[in-house]
Amino acid sequence: MIKNIVFDMGKVLVDYKEDPVCRRFCADEALIRRVCTAVFISPEWLMLDMGIISEEEGLCGMETRLDTKEEKELAKKCFLHWHEYNMQPRKGMGEVVRALKEEGYRIYLCSNASVRLLTCYKDVIPAIDCFDGVLFSAEVKCMKPQKEMYNHFFERFSLKPEECFFIDDLKRNIEGARACGMDGYCFADGDIGRLKKRLSGLNG
Repeated sequence: MIKNIVFDMGKVLVDYKEDPVCRRFCADEALIRRVCTAVFISPEWLMLDMGIISEEEGLCGMETRLDTKEEKELAKKCFLHWHEYNMQPRKGMGEVVRALKEEGYRIYLCSNASVRLLTCYKDVIPAIDCFDGVLFSAEVKCMKPQKEMYNHFFERFSLKPEECFFIDDLKRNIEGARACGMDGYCFADGDIGRLKKRLSGLNG
């Protein structure tokens, strides 16, 4: 019997795009593309999500791939302020979370994200007051779909995998969860109607 609903964050509970913070500080499209790539599509970004480098080390590495002072200054601004502009609660997901809570499910978050999110996740995750626990990958220095990430999650909140149901936008993360005993649903299409239908039949 499913007792716990586990959500991913980005592209499930929260809409995420790399460029809004760059556009806040710059109007040059070519410059925006260069800086977005250097900052957000970088090995340092993944290492920050894994919690194995500091933010200072991450920014330093990102800047090494940029040539001009202008590029590096924009990269620093974007890195320092991305959490203020790049994430928005996904429309309709707050209602989904609240409905599940009212049905008696316990609600959790398990997401690949840097420790920066610990300072601001309450501002962007819809219906955050309904959540019983939150785990970010950087806290445990591993990432989905690594089995270690799921095992840390189960252990932290004293949960049985077979009593959990996971919602993520990436198929590989659902497959990783299933390999650890937690079933799930791939929310890649973002169709809330289909998601609700799947959830309505969990214990039916």
